[in-house]
Amino acid sequence: MANIAVHATSAGIRHVRAGHPWLFEDSIASVSRAGEPGELAVVFDKDRKFVGIGLYDPDSPIRVKMVHHGASRAIDAGFWRERIDQALARRATLIADPATTGYRLIHGENDRLPGLIVDRYGAVAVVKLYSRAWFPHLDAVVGELQAALPAETVVVRLSRQTRRAADAQPARSPGDGVALLGPLPTAPVLFLEHGLTLEADVVHGQKTGYFLDQRDNRQRVRRHSTGAEVLDLFSCSGGFSLAAAAGGATAVESVDLAAEALATARRNFTHNAHEPAVATCHHTTTVGDAFEVLERLNTRRARFDVVIIDPPSFAPRAANTDSARRAYGRLTRLGVTLVRPGGLLVQSSCSSRVTAEQFFATVTDHANVAGVELEELERTGHAEDHPVGFAEGAYLKTLFARRRAVSGAGRAWR
Repeated sequence: MANIAVHATSAGIRHVRAGHPWLFEDSIASVSRAGEPGELAVVFDKDRKFVGIGLYDPDSPIRVKMVHHGASRAIDAGFWRERIDQALARRATLIADPATTGYRLIHGENDRLPGLIVDRYGAVAVVKLYSRAWFPHLDAVVGELQAALPAETVVVRLSRQTRRAADAQPARSPGDGVALLGPLPTAPVLFLEHGLTLEADVVHGQKTGYFLDQRDNRQRVRRHSTGAEVLDLFSCSGGFSLAAAAGGATAVESVDLAAEALATARRNFTHNAHEPAVATCHHTTTVGDAFEVLERLNTRRARFDVVIIDPPSFAPRAANTDSARRAYGRLTRLGVTLVRPGGLLVQSSCSSRVTAEQFFATVTDHANVAGVELEELERTGHAEDHPVGFAEGAYLKTLFARRRAVSGAGRAWR
């Protein structure tokens, strides 16, 4: 079948020529015919000049996922091999590190493979698809990935929206939580992060089974935690909690709304019980809404040396930006008062629609409202396996800030 010819508007062409990975439905002037998910869409300008090639996605307002910009070329096995090799080269240091066996191999749009995520947990690779446009190309991509970096098992996961779209044509879907290669794991997969053993539920867990993007920040917390009492809010499966314990924290409280996530956190501590610092740390878990738990802790005048606030995205759509900033502000006001003078606040945002400038200003402003002066130690962004290849690809930002001690009181937790 012939490729789909897509003629884009002038605005759409400007974005594509600038290297943007998305061509929206309203930026398309005409198409040569109705297309199926995953068909190759060749994009032309108004003068019929070639601009790029993408995967057609009739399910999404992002109608074409651009995989190639510039001069015309074939989208074949060699093309996928080149893209995968480039992605792996960016992660060469991580791949070669025996102390870390959990990392992202392909980061979607940011690796010029929009809608495709591949994470590795030891001998298991998890392919997460955010579009049916990848269904026809899945075998080719997995084959090239296996050739470059073999895995014993390859599991495919579908985003919620992709699962819904696939229900209309289930025969064409690879399925969700199934093995494309090797045996399907029947238990959580164990992997290493900076020498610590963690588990990922690659079949049923959130995302691909674990949140890998905070790896470097967890290591930073580890370095800040010697002798500290730590509060970990939105702790999920306890990555920050475990890092703090491994760093020498005397006590860690993990708070999350999901009892199942906290059960995983407790197991992650058990996996590392051979580590003396983890074994001696007093780890407690609290099931509850973080905002409500913060209110209760403030009422009790509880205090911690390190407070970690790592919530889920509060702004899935542009309309949520203002409410997200209000939520971040409230978390700051409630959280910063729990930090002992000289202690550390670690607060993150994974909402791409809230810019770094907006987020950091919100934290600073609301700390001031709470009557707390913060000394910024560090602002961090994405780890090397989560590169930023376009403006909308930047979502993660974290502030490490010390609560200034009064009259020289308190310990500086650096």
